[in-house]
Amino acid sequence: MCERNDDRKLTLIGLSLAELQEVCRAEGLPSYAAKQMMDWLYVHRVVSIDEMTNLSKVARERLSARYETGICPPVEAVRSTDGTVKYLFKVNETASRRGEGFVEAVYIPDGERATLCVSSQVGCKMHCAFCMTGRQGWNGNLSAGDILNQVLALPESHSLTNIVVMGMGEPMDNLDEVLKALSLMTSTPGMGWSPRRITVSTVGIKGTLERFIRESECHLAISLHAPTPEVRSSLMPAERMWSMSQMIELLRSYDWSGQRRLSFEYILFRGVNDAPSDARRLARALEGLHCRVNLIRFHRIPDTDLDGVDEEAMIRFRDYLTQHGIISTIRASRGEDVMAACGMLSTARKGEGVKSQKVEK
Repeated sequence: MCERNDDRKLTLIGLSLAELQEVCRAEGLPSYAAKQMMDWLYVHRVVSIDEMTNLSKVARERLSARYETGICPPVEAVRSTDGTVKYLFKVNETASRRGEGFVEAVYIPDGERATLCVSSQVGCKMHCAFCMTGRQGWNGNLSAGDILNQVLALPESHSLTNIVVMGMGEPMDNLDEVLKALSLMTSTPGMGWSPRRITVSTVGIKGTLERFIRESECHLAISLHAPTPEVRSSLMPAERMWSMSQMIELLRSYDWSGQRRLSFEYILFRGVNDAPSDARRLARALEGLHCRVNLIRFHRIPDTDLDGVDEEAMIRFRDYLTQHGIISTIRASRGEDVMAACGMLSTARKGEGVKSQKVEK
């Protein structure tokens, strides 16, 4: 993710134990050094190979000749009055098709919880009407190392309690690298987190969604935002590729009554999906499915006709769903004063008309 030196050193973060063992074999190091490197990278979160002090000096010199950790700090931090911090990370041409690009991660402290929202792509192909990232188009997939760097390079890294993969990009459109990053977050050696501390958000892509459910134990959040396929299609072009009706039918074939959570994200837009009839249709669509609905306030983006709703409308919609057997919550709005909507800060850096609010890091 950092700018590379002329020698283009390879990065260690994002490599699995088996891949680090291959590195050890290639560099003439004992295989057990791979586990030591995993510990330094994912537990101690060192920035340089020289800090891996239980490796011999010779081993560190051999590794440093061809490799670097790959842990690179954010290039910008914008802080909200509510404690939310939006971080901007630079990605180079290996991740971005158009040369240098930027992705965002958002740190959200809330009492004893500290959640980090990370990105999985540079831009996005989904073109949702309410999302700034979609306006950038798709510029490339992040590697597992790029995804993990947003966690490991964070100043608050050691205080994190939860991770959500719902920043820039569509995780199911980069599933191999997302699954690899999740495996390193939840494995030992690795970060050793419980998958119940991680949520992955998706619009739902046929085939890859099924694979994610099978291969990961992390929580799943579906970006729904509409009570019917017709309304959803007007907001989210992905609906035309795989309808929400088919997706919900697939989700019904899995057991969500255990510790793994299924949730639906629903931004309320005035005059589009906020009427009592919309609440009734949504309740019918999800009837009998063990899930919850997270109602979200709209973070307005430039040049859109969409508007959010007032608090009374949010509460009315929530109460109807709850009274009809759908657990519903209103997500607290965070970071609106620092362009918290996905893609706003990175678009500003690309010079596409959104003014950035840079502050001291």
